Amino acid sequence: MSAQTLLHLLALVAFFFAGSDAQLHECGLASPNFKIVGGQDGSPGSWPWQVKLYGPFKCAGSLINKKWVLTAAHCVSRTTPSMWTVVLGQQNLSDTQMRTGVRRNVGRIIVHPKFNPSPIDNDIALLRLSSPVKFTQYIRPVCLAASGSRFNNGTDSWVTGWGNVGEGESLPEPQTLQEVKVPVIGNRQCKCLLERSKITDNMICAGVLSGGKDSCQGDSGGPMVSKQSSRWIQSGVVSFGVGCARPNLPGVYTRVSRYQSWINAHIRFNKPGFIEFASRGSDPDSSFSCQRRLPVTK
Repeated sequence: MSAQTLLHLLALVAFFFAGSDAQLHECGLASPNFKIVGGQDGSPGSWPWQVKLYGPFKCAGSLINKKWVLTAAHCVSRTTPSMWTVVLGQQNLSDTQMRTGVRRNVGRIIVHPKFNPSPIDNDIALLRLSSPVKFTQYIRPVCLAASGSRFNNGTDSWVTGWGNVGEGESLPEPQTLQEVKVPVIGNRQCKCLLERSKITDNMICAGVLSGGKDSCQGDSGGPMVSKQSSRWIQSGVVSFGVGCARPNLPGVYTRVSRYQSWINAHIRFNKPGFIEFASRGSDPDSSFSCQRRLPVTK
């Protein structure tokens, strides 16, 4: 083997390994963070991975590398790429000048092959943008929870979006991106609370049991994230709930860590940045006992 051939092979190997974790030095970094129901206006650049989807349904998503967006399957199932437009980097939807945002068409939709709309499960999908985006202060990818991540009951989480700020109540002008802090509710407790819904291991729940804070219609497909050191890691994709922000009825999210292999199988280059999230201490949910079924409001 000639020296030139060897150098070429080494370059290819280096490129492969660089591409395998290409987003790790980029993902989950945002400006300092100091309606979603019960939320508040987000600061510009605080959630640079937040994506707005324009199409047949009001939905959202998260940027996971320069060319791919993660969203909910129930948003895009049975639709075609030409039906959707993606906006990234925008804070106020009424800002028609797109001073910080960019718009992209969708080139491909990949819905999880085991997506079940009723009862909902494997509610996750990938969108390939028509062309890559350039990372800026307002446009960056989020890190994704790796397989084996552990989000204990009570883990602080943030949900963002432009959805309704109450049941049947649209986000008012100028339609500023909303953020709300909600704790994780373990699956044992969530199953107890949402007795009419099938909660599987593919899901993660979050909410305030007293009510008043939650994702709502229009937030579907958007991210739920938690911070570890300096990185924001996406734990969930907004999936479903019983009403919005009702007491004892947490929101349900697709558990991102269950889909690392599936995501990596479809994104060959510039793999998303997967980081294992590890809650400290024991999980209170492991000893939770559902001794009394709480009434579920219709």
